[in-house]
Amino acid sequence: MNASEFPIEISVDALAQLQRVVARKGQPGQFIRLGVKGGGCSGFEYVTRLDDRRLPIDMSIELGGIEIVCDGKSAEFLRGSVLVFTGNLIGGGFQFENPNAARSCGCGTSFTPKEKSS
Repeated sequence: MNASEFPIEISVDALAQLQRVVARKGQPGQFIRLGVKGGGCSGFEYVTRLDDRRLPIDMSIELGGIEIVCDGKSAEFLRGSVLVFTGNLIGGGFQFENPNAARSCGCGTSFTPKEKSS
């Protein structure tokens, strides 16, 4: 899969931070998982973590020497998003700039998806 087919764009700063996370905490066979799960204060919570368990619906890309994975269900909510990293003291860290979010919580870790038109 090439970068234009992967559902999430990774900013330069976010990729550099992901590389630091893998170098510091990663184990052989682990990769970065990006996705969403039910929960959070707005309905869905963003996921950015090290993982070693693959799902049949995973899609992956290698960037900067690390593997980044997103499952197909999460891709529906994240397509067109950009993962950014900010070092701000308040609200800093990984954040998704998600065009599919109708509303995000104040801390930026969860969102309500836009209604899909039929």
